[in-house]
Amino acid sequence: MADLSHFDPNSVGLKTNNIFGLPFKEEDASLILLPVPWEVTVSYGEGTARGPEKIFDAAMQVDLYDPDVTDAWKKGFYMLPIDKNIRKKSDYLRQCAELILSSLVEGDDISKNEQLSEKMREINDGCTMLRNWVYEMTSSMLRSGKKVGLVGGDHSTPLGYIKALSDIHDSFGILQIDAHADLRKAYEGFTYSHASIMYNVMKEVPQVKKLVQMGIRDYCDEELMMIRENPDRIVTFFDKDIKEQQYEGANWKHICKQVIDELPQKVYISFDIDGLDPKLCPNTGTPVPGGFEMEQIFYLFKLLRDSGRQLIGFDLNEVSGADHSKDSIDAIVGARVLYKLCNYMVG
Repeated sequence: MADLSHFDPNSVGLKTNNIFGLPFKEEDASLILLPVPWEVTVSYGEGTARGPEKIFDAAMQVDLYDPDVTDAWKKGFYMLPIDKNIRKKSDYLRQCAELILSSLVEGDDISKNEQLSEKMREINDGCTMLRNWVYEMTSSMLRSGKKVGLVGGDHSTPLGYIKALSDIHDSFGILQIDAHADLRKAYEGFTYSHASIMYNVMKEVPQVKKLVQMGIRDYCDEELMMIRENPDRIVTFFDKDIKEQQYEGANWKHICKQVIDELPQKVYISFDIDGLDPKLCPNTGTPVPGGFEMEQIFYLFKLLRDSGRQLIGFDLNEVSGADHSKDSIDAIVGARVLYKLCNYMVG
């Protein structure tokens, strides 16, 4: 156990400590955060590969008192160091992806271009490597008795972690907070695209018995068909429908309970920051008008805990770490969302 006798939770966050300025070592912390600096397949804006380090910096400004989960931090949170080899691989493959995307928007047939086809294979191999790396890292931590949270990176990053959880839990659900359905098959030719994460989960992780999506407001016919063809496994609360319920008098508690009632006992939270109103994440990769206030989602988390359901893991993704956003609110919001997730994970 960490010695907290000389730690002042009211003092400035010290960068010589770890995430949120907490004085825990990996072996002392009950919750380990795995940063995944990866954004190979992003379709629009970039910068999320630097999200984990920007969140780490911003986390030093988060006050530790949480009225919903008081003193949860005393159980210990620890973020692992950024793996520079993973980030370097992401940077290289991202350049390859940009060449492919530039060709696609011109209407070119990638299969007829030997050089671009080879780069496509290289990207898909790299993304498979990333999935396996995340699986091995999180499996090791879970086997050692740690709770785990994942900090991306783009939204493709948690697949390996969800697979690792399926080794321990034979049945669980996912609560996805997102602007996008992420149910596209191999979007833009990338098998493990950020836009395909939930498609891949549904196909590769049968232990996920229920996917409950919330805030979806940007999707295609292919995704809508998958939702409609799998009513027992996928339930989607579209942003439009939620807003119309509110316009017609439904209160937020009622809407949250509708969402929670669809979830099984064990729940994994997959939080794409673009599920929030884009004023809170203006530099995320694919911002979409609409979405939620941060406090609305925190209230949802509170009701989820009060329902007696067990939170078995989480990811937070698509928080921008681009240089142009260094003075923006993205990392500040991301750090506060992360702190709330950490507290509910151990509380």
